[in-house]
Amino acid sequence: MSEKSQLQQKVRAAARELVPVLRERADACEQARQVPAETIKDFAEAGFFRILQPKKWGGYELDPHDFYDVQMTVAEGCMSSAWCLGVIAIHNWQLALFDDRAAQDVWGKDDSVLISSSYMPVGKVEHVDGGLKLSGQWGFSSGCDHCDWVFLGAMVPPKDGAAGGPPDMRTFLVPRSDYDIVDDWHVMGLKGTGSKTIVVKDAFVPEYRTHKAIDGFTCNSPGNAVNTAPLFKIPFGQMFVRAVSTAGIGALKGACDTFVEKTAKRVGKNDGKSAGEDPHARYALAQADSIVDELKLVLFRNFDRLLEAASGGPELTMEERIKFRWDSAAVPQRCIDGVDPLFAFAGGSGIYQGNTLMRAFVDIHASRAHTANNPHKYGGNWGGVQLGADNTDFFL
Repeated sequence: MSEKSQLQQKVRAAARELVPVLRERADACEQARQVPAETIKDFAEAGFFRILQPKKWGGYELDPHDFYDVQMTVAEGCMSSAWCLGVIAIHNWQLALFDDRAAQDVWGKDDSVLISSSYMPVGKVEHVDGGLKLSGQWGFSSGCDHCDWVFLGAMVPPKDGAAGGPPDMRTFLVPRSDYDIVDDWHVMGLKGTGSKTIVVKDAFVPEYRTHKAIDGFTCNSPGNAVNTAPLFKIPFGQMFVRAVSTAGIGALKGACDTFVEKTAKRVGKNDGKSAGEDPHARYALAQADSIVDELKLVLFRNFDRLLEAASGGPELTMEERIKFRWDSAAVPQRCIDGVDPLFAFAGGSGIYQGNTLMRAFVDIHASRAHTANNPHKYGGNWGGVQLGADNTDFFL
């Protein structure tokens, strides 16, 4: 068996073993409003953060299939933990696209250092000698309490007042010493993600610690000079959006498992009938199970094609990229379509805090609120393109 195959089996088996552990920690995760430190430690020891990390910096360079399979499995136990894993670990992939000096800054002394993010382009940027000055406030930085660096989005103005040219959207890499974390994460779902607000005031960022969105779109980033594996030639827009939609698939699978366990045993107090004999409950379970299957198949099929193109196969068409973007955005709503009927048949006990099915219900609904998970926006774009309209999305 090859080293890669051994690592693939190792990380997938470790994820499966952690599911009951994460289920036991889910209440504590919610109450603390952040993933427990012991869970982050478990993820690190299992190698989850290294799945997409470049080999040059101690990573495994496995396939996206391996990473998202692990994320889905983890979500069966705790969607908040899986959400943070997805978002944080994808940054180890993106850092490989930066100039290698940025990776040296982050991993030069410790290749286990983690990065959080908030990509919304709300930062204020000024050109200064040797780089750029960044200020601003960014919300929704999942898992930031466990990270020593952050990726932040901003539009870079033309230098020296130059006019014209396309907007220069970039990701800025900023160390923990240059930002504050505001503890404002009080929400209805995904409570344990600790997606707090980041505040930066006049931080100097060297040019090499920025990554241009256009480079991620064209798959021609500075880091490709040293990180040459096909993994790092997948469009950034295709990789990141799956990090914020895929956990829902695992959470829905966990909800199905909980439903089977609880419903098979539950007897109605009013009519004395077994809940599992209700044909509508049976249909709800069959439907949810099929949605999980469907979403996994599409996820892996799309990454088969993305890797094929990155490995020198036929180039991705713009239509494929738009379609794949829609496929990702559609996931949370499809998971809602699956979990809502299950919750409706959970009985009165389903509404209590700490109920596993209720947690999946609110977490999946919360994930739909992410801007990347708006099915109407991206589905409308894909439908419009098929009907002859111009594409309106460039995060592809």
